[in-house]
Amino acid sequence: MCWSATADLVAGAGVAALGVACVARVRDARDLPLAALPLLLGAHQIVESVLWDSGGGSGPAAVLWAVIALPLLAVWVPLGVLCAAPRHARGRLLLPLTAAAVTAAMLARALATRPVTAEIRGHTMGYVLGLSHATPLVLGYLLATVGSLLLSGDRRLVVLGGSAGVGAAVCWTLWRAEFISTWCAFAALCSVVLFGWVRSRSRPARAPARSAG
Repeated sequence: MCWSATADLVAGAGVAALGVACVARVRDARDLPLAALPLLLGAHQIVESVLWDSGGGSGPAAVLWAVIALPLLAVWVPLGVLCAAPRHARGRLLLPLTAAAVTAAMLARALATRPVTAEIRGHTMGYVLGLSHATPLVLGYLLATVGSLLLSGDRRLVVLGGSAGVGAAVCWTLWRAEFISTWCAFAALCSVVLFGWVRSRSRPARAPARSAG
């Protein structure tokens, strides 16, 4: 979420371009879901630029925004982490993956039975979803996404998870104040971190030095 249609469109295109660069550098198919995450985040912001231009509303763009933001990302992130995680970390990732399955199912059911409305609120775009049991859903969502990154066993992904947790709190606070949305900057930061992660995974391992003699 950015503060205007232009900001969303420019940020979304930039984040999607980083996603293309990430995917192009992948050397292991297991890394592909996480490497492609910026593509999804970029598309998400481009969808919101359409909502800005149309003045909000409850049409297909609003539903698509909610589908990406809620059930799809709730499953995409922990599945991507599980695919890329080292073997020793996979057992503990079953907890966020289970949370993802339950949370995504409840969110998908809500989106299928209730309308989604986008509203321009000052410098932010607000969304009315009519979710019941909002607190358990938020906790399940955070466990699925941030929790999977923190439990990934990969240093860069742990840093991404910590940044995601802090960023989510900051974005939520500013959005609640209806001041300005910081999601576009946060999505860009996450995409840069993921690009660094992909680069580190694509570098060939150094051969051990041989002693003379």
